[in-house]
Amino acid sequence: MASAAHILGGLARDYAAGTPQRLQVVDAYMAFCVAVGAAQLLYCVLAGSFPYNAFLAGFGSAVACFVFAASLRMKTNPKNAAQFAGPPEAAFAEFVVCHIVLHFVVANFLG
Repeated sequence: MASAAHILGGLARDYAAGTPQRLQVVDAYMAFCVAVGAAQLLYCVLAGSFPYNAFLAGFGSAVACFVFAASLRMKTNPKNAAQFAGPPEAAFAEFVVCHIVLHFVVANFLG
């Protein structure tokens, strides 16, 4: 039976060898979004949620950023080229426009 470290090492090697660098950058951004959301949730649990709309805006922003990045990853993955028509630049432009709209909504929600 293989150890967990051996399995995780093989998984990391396969990921580094088989995933394009562009997708690895998107994956790192997605991990950052998860970390930001977890940090905000932890702060809310430990310190309280006095300005509750601020917590909702920040946490919702982290979740939405993760969803937008997942969409970008799906649309720019070469293995999914048959399902998504259009160049990767169009998917990135959609990602940027969605982020701009999201941050206007978040700023409006904060007051």
